[in-house]
Parts: sequence; structure tokens; C-alpha cells
Amino acid sequence: MKLGLENNEIRLEPYNPEWKDEFLRVKNDLLNNTDLQASRIEHIGSTAIEGMSAKPIIDIVAGVDDLESVDKEFFYRLSKVGFLRLRVERPGEIVLAKFSDDTYKIKTHFLHLVEYDGELWNNLIFFRDYLNTHEDVRKGYLDIKQNFLKHSSTGIKEYTDSKEVFVREIYGKRDSN
Repeated sequence: MKLGLENNEIRLEPYNPEWKDEFLRVKNDLLNNTDLQASRIEHIGSTAIEGMSAKPIIDIVAGVDDLESVDKEFFYRLSKVGFLRLRVERPGEIVLAKFSDDTYKIKTHFLHLVEYDGELWNNLIFFRDYLNTHEDVRKGYLDIKQNFLKHSSTGIKEYTDSKEVFVREIYGKRDSN
């Protein structure tokens, strides 16, 4: 299994069950090197959706009590596992990445720190679970991703934007459940 994409590169790989094994390996590393709790580390994103083609990057969400209280020591421990904080600014989220080597060109994993049991945490988990249990919806999501790739293989912002309406619709279903 080969993981990773260069900055701004978009490529989908067929579903690979080894993605789940890789998540479990990294989760174990996080548990052994930080004070994160097992119940607060989840595999998210398309690599966590059975049968879904995905960018070959493992997405992990870790729930913390308060993002403001995440300190330098915590980031230091994450760096021991290979995760480095990115300059990405998103409300209610701190994003870190793991790279294939010290050139820092190819990202292999993302770690999203969010408030545990907050809106973003619940949306991310709901999205994964909903797509895992609704094959027709999963296929619709894959169609959106593949349609984007018919026109471009770069532009992570544009790729993400192309999926935004779909993702928000699924988040909305959580509110109605």
C-alpha cells in the first residue's frame, strides 16, 4: 500500500482494506505517545468508507476537551509520532500532517484536532457512518469526486469545494435524526 499525495495533487485510488490497518497502527502510536483516549480517535474521510475510492491519505480525527488548552508539549508528542502542525486555519479545528520523508512534499496522513463531541466531531463521524450504511449515497459521492477528476488532477481547494454542497446535505441529515 502506497500512501501520499504532493501538495495540491488530486488522485483517487480504489478502496484498500489496508487503510483501516494503517489507521489502527497510527491510533496505537497516538495512544502510546499522548494522553488521547481510544474512544476519541476515529478514522474518518473516504479511506474510512467501505468500498470508496479515495485520495491515498489517511484522515484521523482526535477529540480534545478544549482546543485552546492544547499546549506545546502535546504538539511535541504528536511530532514524535510524525505529525506536524500545518498552517491551515479552520474554525474549531487544528490540522496536522504526517509526511513520507523529510522533504515534506508528500502528505500521507492528516490529523484533525477538534473538540470532542462538538458539532464538527459529530458531523465527521456521522458523515462516515452514513456513507458506510447508504450505498446509493456513497455512489453519488464517488460520482462527484470522479466528475471533478475528469477536468483536473490538481487544485485541492476546488476539489473540496466541488464536494461541499453534498457534504453539507449529509451533515443536515444528522440534525433531522
